[in-house]
This record gives sequence, C-alpha cells and structure tokens, in this order.
Amino acid sequence: MKRFLFTKIDNSPLIIFRIFFGVLVALECYGAILTGWVRRTLVEPLFTFNFIGFDWLQPLPGYGMYFYFFVMGTLGICIALGYKYRLSIISFTILWASVYLMQKTSYNNHYYLLILISGFMCFFPAHRSHSLDVRHNPSLREDSMHSYVKWVVILQLLIVYVYASVAKIYADWLDFGIIKILMQGKANYPFVGAFLQEPWIHKIIGVFGILFDLLIVPALLFKPTRKIAFFASIFFHLFNSIIFQIGIFPYLSLAFTVFFFEPETIRKIFFKRKPPYQINKTEVPINQPFIYAIASTYFIIQFLLPVRHHFIKDEVLWTEEGHRLSWRMMLRSRGGTIKFKIVNQDTHESKIADLDQYLSKKQKRRIASYPDFIWQFAQRLKKEHAEKGENISVYALNSKVSVNGKAYRAFIDPTVDLANAEWNYFWHNEWILPSKGSD
Repeated sequence: MKRFLFTKIDNSPLIIFRIFFGVLVALECYGAILTGWVRRTLVEPLFTFNFIGFDWLQPLPGYGMYFYFFVMGTLGICIALGYKYRLSIISFTILWASVYLMQKTSYNNHYYLLILISGFMCFFPAHRSHSLDVRHNPSLREDSMHSYVKWVVILQLLIVYVYASVAKIYADWLDFGIIKILMQGKANYPFVGAFLQEPWIHKIIGVFGILFDLLIVPALLFKPTRKIAFFASIFFHLFNSIIFQIGIFPYLSLAFTVFFFEPETIRKIFFKRKPPYQINKTEVPINQPFIYAIASTYFIIQFLLPVRHHFIKDEVLWTEEGHRLSWRMMLRSRGGTIKFKIVNQDTHESKIADLDQYLSKKQKRRIASYPDFIWQFAQRLKKEHAEKGENISVYALNSKVSVNGKAYRAFIDPTVDLANAEWNYFWHNEWILPSKGSD
C-alpha cells in the first residue's frame, strides 16, 4: 500500500490539470457575469433559497455579486498561472463553496464537484512546476508528486460516474421516457432538434448513458481500451455541452483524463522541455497517518452520501430528500402548482400570498415542486410578518407535483402549518404526502 500510494511519479498530469482547471473556473465565473446568470440568480431575486442551515450566507448587495464573481474568475487565472497558488486556490474554494451554499435555485452537480476538486487542489503540490511561484522562488521546483494524488482524483471520479450510472437504472430511464422529456426542450435546436426527437435516438442515449458512466473509468485505466475510452469521452462530453449547455462541466471532465495516461505521455505532449522523472522511489511522508485518516473519512462520506436516500422514507424521486450531493444527474423533470395561505393567528383573517411580489420567474418554477423550497418560503413569510408584529400560520393549498410527465398528485399536507413545522435534515418530513395514494 505504501508503494502504491507514496511512490513518486512525474507530476506533469497535475501541472497541466492545474492550468486547465484555472482557465475553466475563470471562464465559468466571468461567463456567469456575461450571460446574466449572476444577475438572474443572485442580484434580481429579493432573497435566495440557500441550503437550509446557511441562512447567514446571503448575496452581497448592489453590484457586490458581480465583483464577487470577478474576483473568483481572477483567482482562476492566478491558479492557472501558479501565482500565489496556495492563497489563490484556498480563496477560490472558500468563495465558491460559499456561493454554492447561498443559493440552490440553480443547483447543478458540477458546482458540487467543483467544491470537491478545489478542496483537493488546496493540498496538492500543483504549483511546483511551470508556475510564477517557481519563477519567483526556484527552490519550490519539483518534477514529481506522490502517486496518491493521481489515485485520489481517480477514486473521486469513479464514485461520481458509477453512482450516476446506478441512479439511471430505474423505470423512467429504462423505458426512455425521461430522455424523451429532456429532448423535447431541444426540438428547436438548428440541424439536430428534429433528430433528437426520434425514439431510436432516445434508446441510444439511454443505453449509452448507463454504459458510459459505468465503464468509462475502468476503460481509461486499462491501457488497451484507453484511447477508445478517451475518444468516447470527447464525443460524450461534447454532446452534453452542445445539447444541454451545462457550462464547464464537460470540459472539466475531459481535463480529468490527463490522470489516466502515463505521466511521461502527458509530459511529452504538454511539457517537452520539462525533464522526465524516472526515479520512481517510494517516499513516505511523516504525516502518513494524518493522510490515511483524512482520506478514509472523506471517501467513506462520499460512498455513503449517494445511498442515504435508501434509508429515508418514500421514493427520492418524489420527496427529493437525499437527492442532492448524490450524483443523480438528469434523472427527473418536475412541475408543480401551489398556493400559500397566510392565516393571522390573532385575528383569524386569511389571504393568499402573491408569489410575484416575492419570487423571480426561476424561483416560481422551483418553489411548487421542491419541499425544502416550500418550507423555506413559509419561514420567509413567517419572518416578514413577525417583523410587523403579526403571528401567522402558513398552509400549502392545491400543492400538486408531476414527476417525469406523469399525472399531478397531491404533494404537501394542506393541514400542516408550515410556518411552525420543523425541517428534518436527515430523515423524512411527514408533511410531504406519500407518493402513492396521494391523489
């Protein structure tokens, strides 16, 4: 095990990945400003739906979030250049994790993956070659890294892909119904829109999606299939980029492939002037027990998080409890209806909340379908009225949800006062009606 994890190997894959990573996160952050994502998600809404428990993380007022993302983009450039690398990557990780936790209206799995990879990069010696840090301080220069750097990244990717594959093995994916729904929104795409509506295309996408996620990591590790797997990755991720327009995630996934090729191959392609590292000695660090403890704890959590929904009452597709942080990607389409009835407990007067006064268009599309959004909005109403000296109850009326195009079914118990209900972080919230028998 010591030889497997602590043998020194050429660090070219890590160095080029640092450059790719920095450029991609810079594009993600600057792009979020230029495309209006920051404005729509963090500036225009009167309030954000943060991850429950992180209410203290709120968007900066005025133009603050534009500056926030500009700083993150600039940190990405610093990471790519290897300029004050430790400070840059730690700062980026904190800022990115903060903006991730302060809003979930635009939840995306690759935002979560970016936190994990950024966290790794805080500890990796990714600035030891081809960096401004080395230019300013040549004593930092090193042409090798421990093998565990490579295997940490690969194990994380294995978790992501395998869980994503297993999650697809359910009825609505296997009958290609969800794929049909996903493709309906692409019908107006030039050249390929009509093509994507063909049932046989849905079958190919469905089967290929399961097999790709399940086999891509082993295929990249196995030398005889590595090149085939690499070209399959290019096709798969470019398809996702063009059709689903999911930001940098497809290109970040392609950047990870540098860890699967021989370090010498990567050196010859990207760093021809860099001297080869051929010593391959085993060098066990003095903090070996600490590395084992941290890595073991981290990966146990990563293995457990995606299966936690099996221990929560009812189906995750219905309740959404246990969905996030589980690599359940592009598995469902949700729609819903809801009205919030506000009852003054002192006067017993009631009214229906005007959602247009509180929510952006994107938030209104979300709130009827997701229980945590519903609960948080009830808490928002409670807080607002408490500031006026009013004690209120909030009830969800006509709450119905459709999952994957199926019939709408009753979702939230209309008799429960959501303003005074508790949110259960780890188990089922009983005010979510059961998926079966809730007509």
